[in-house]
Amino acid sequence: MAGVIEELQAGFPDAGLRPQPVRDEVPTAWAPAARVREVLRYLKAEAPQPYRTLFDLTVIDERARLQIPPGQPPCDFTVVYHLLSFDRNSDVRLKVPLEGEYPSVASVTDLFPAANWYEREAWDMFGVRFEGHPFLERLLMPRSWQGHPLRKEHPARATEMEPYTLPDPRVEEEEADLQFHPEHYGLPEAGEHSDYMFLNLGPVHPGTHGLLRIVLRLDGEEILDAVPDIGFHHRGVEKMAERQTYHTFIPYTDRVDYLAGAQNNLPYVLAVEKLAGIEVPARAQVIRVMICELFRIISHLVFLGTFGTDLGAMSPVFFTFTDRERAFDIIEAICGGRMHPQWFRIGGVAEDLPKGWKGLVDEFVRYLPSRLREYDRMLVQNRIFRDRTIGVGPYTRDEAIAWGVTGPNLRATGMEWDFRKKRPYSMYDQFDFEIPTAESGDCFARTVVRMEEMRQSLRIVEQAANNMPDGPYKSDSPLAMPPRKEQTMVAIETLIHHFLAVSWGFPMPVGEAHAAIEAPKGYYGYYAVSDGGTHAYRMRIRTPSFAHLQTLPLLCRGFMVSDLLAILGSLDYVLADVDR
Repeated sequence: MAGVIEELQAGFPDAGLRPQPVRDEVPTAWAPAARVREVLRYLKAEAPQPYRTLFDLTVIDERARLQIPPGQPPCDFTVVYHLLSFDRNSDVRLKVPLEGEYPSVASVTDLFPAANWYEREAWDMFGVRFEGHPFLERLLMPRSWQGHPLRKEHPARATEMEPYTLPDPRVEEEEADLQFHPEHYGLPEAGEHSDYMFLNLGPVHPGTHGLLRIVLRLDGEEILDAVPDIGFHHRGVEKMAERQTYHTFIPYTDRVDYLAGAQNNLPYVLAVEKLAGIEVPARAQVIRVMICELFRIISHLVFLGTFGTDLGAMSPVFFTFTDRERAFDIIEAICGGRMHPQWFRIGGVAEDLPKGWKGLVDEFVRYLPSRLREYDRMLVQNRIFRDRTIGVGPYTRDEAIAWGVTGPNLRATGMEWDFRKKRPYSMYDQFDFEIPTAESGDCFARTVVRMEEMRQSLRIVEQAANNMPDGPYKSDSPLAMPPRKEQTMVAIETLIHHFLAVSWGFPMPVGEAHAAIEAPKGYYGYYAVSDGGTHAYRMRIRTPSFAHLQTLPLLCRGFMVSDLLAILGSLDYVLADVDR
């Protein structure tokens, strides 16, 4: 059977599609800007087993490359479309070369509703315009911001910029800009025969779980429209990846979803390992699985407790956070850190398992099942909780796919799709576990899926502990970073090798690679682009919370303001993940 690129070349013989070899084996082709909408429309709606999900959309500023990959056409910027087909269990990547200082390409928001925020983010960060976008305004940066932070000419460090000042006239300008105007958020003003109430929820509100402003258009207490205002947590993580070596960027990944710790490390190191062609030893892979599943339980415990608090149940959060601390005790004993252990390494993990680790894991595996049964009785079977969540904020399966919903939120619509099963990584195919699903796609369904996922994660942790392979905990590849400690004192050359790896980093092969995993909140993807240097030329971080929060208007229209808090909590987003 021909691949998707050959399929496109046969269907669009005059479009000038040019395949590109990549290190991650994702089918990739260059498409001219004038024809890319046709190709995307075909992939979305006309192709057999179509690519219905826009998994990601981003831009690469090509103007500072030291080495150009073979076959890349001349361009100043590249727009990258990453599509996912659940039917084929396959991805495809289309790249559009653009020339000029502030180029443009046609919007695809009419084809993929999820493109709305992705295109706004690309305009905000790179200055690439998307013609026909319904509301092409800044998304992450303030309206008054000058410049586009991910362009190569924009400084990456505070020391490269003038000291920040905020004189009184500027304060007045900023305050005026923050005053509410419906048109700034794409909302209609009151008509001749109608009037609405506009309500700001946040940016400081306990139900938003961080700094998030939601502008609501109300008819009484009924929500007619909602506009999330994000970016308060934006700190330029993707820009930081361009200034850090591949090794020293690892601690930054922990903080993307700060509730899932090492789950953030894994897709990053997997992407770099694909780029470098590093084979990871079996022991290191199983250690990674055990740590990641503990963090899945940790993340879901936070979800369950805080979701109960959002709906007025005060007790569960105290119990779930206590159990979370028990899991953190294991993480600390193995990794030395708790929330942000930054413990995975390119080629393996930082150290081998310490003495006594298995006793801690076995005790936790015996302890948690009875607690999960108690949470089920206390919260999930609680009549008030069920009244507040059943039938509230539902997705259909088709809506979820169209909007790029992934992970437990997608499985709550009956979609049995899990990267750990469908595209096993880190030896997940060697573990026995089930994929929990629900059918209704509402707040309650999203809860029961996560409850069952904790039980399945516990099964995986137990299997990993009982079947831990022998062998090294890190690859002996020369590009694994840093080299294993026992190799550093053999001779002066090995010590120099270790010093250079840690201080300067090693250059990576020219190319690009993407890795995605099944994280607690959905699918995480790291897209690493190398031009042969010691740090990433471009590091794109695709997060699930960004896609999920964009669906908020879809979920809450027609519901009450009180239902909005239930919908927000059930999505299980984290704002550092949204804003990066």
